[in-house]
Amino acid sequence: MALSPSELNDLEFKQAKHDSTELLIDGKRVRKLFLAGRSESGKTTLIQALKGDNILYDKTQYINSWDIFIDTPGEYYESKYSSSSVALCCFSFESDLVGIIAGADEPYSILGYGLPTAINRPLIGIVTKIDSPKANVPMARLWLENAGVSKIFEVDSVTGRGIQELRDYLFQPVDDTITLDEAIARQQSNESEWTV
Repeated sequence: MALSPSELNDLEFKQAKHDSTELLIDGKRVRKLFLAGRSESGKTTLIQALKGDNILYDKTQYINSWDIFIDTPGEYYESKYSSSSVALCCFSFESDLVGIIAGADEPYSILGYGLPTAINRPLIGIVTKIDSPKANVPMARLWLENAGVSKIFEVDSVTGRGIQELRDYLFQPVDDTITLDEAIARQQSNESEWTV
């Protein structure tokens, strides 16, 4: 029986989430996503939704790296101490994309302006909790735009809204990662959307 591309995606993804290897589709590697955002913005829940797992609250205590996701504690992102910020930047080098999370129900933003100057990976924005009664999606989008992300996704991990669009984007195969020199050159040329 032949599988449709989306069924094949689901089958390969389910296999990859049980393996420690990289996820491959048609022999090409799928992008690895590094997630950063404040505590309780929904990073771990988003990963569970993207993987098709049951949604269980699980406080991230340390940087978790597996298959195509790197999950980080919000405290690292919120810290005013430079060592935590440096740790986030260093771990982002192991990814193809950096997803900056802003919860639609957050009362304020801790996002700084000009994040692309600190992280040499393409930045996407992800607005989580869009179905929350306290959601203010336009405000969260504005915070992400000001931070310098190139593309914004709106998702709700509990209801599933927007998850498939984000999965489709993440599961676009890539030929290979770029070198540090290539990343620096792209960053210096002010490209807003990298082709990795």
